[in-house]
Amino acid sequence: SPIHHLGGFDAPMIVLQGDEDEIVPPAQAEMIVEALKAKGVPVAYLLFEGEQHGFRSADNIVAALEAELAFFGKILGFTPADRLPDLRILGL
Repeated sequence: SPIHHLGGFDAPMIVLQGDEDEIVPPAQAEMIVEALKAKGVPVAYLLFEGEQHGFRSADNIVAALEAELAFFGKILGFTPADRLPDLRILGL
């Protein structure tokens, strides 16, 4: 499990999680998010209803891509050309 390999991890992370994911269950993703928060690593977490390990809903795929762009904009310090939903990044 990745939870056991976060020792030297300090890069900001966005976690896009399906609530029906059986490969990486939400509880495991949430443990990683909590561990990163405890280390002071900037982290964003979004849970997508009705999704598994690979997203299938077109709306959720668009929302995930928009969240990634918003995340990179905040982390790398640029303003995306399109209006995006506000993304909360803990520890930033």
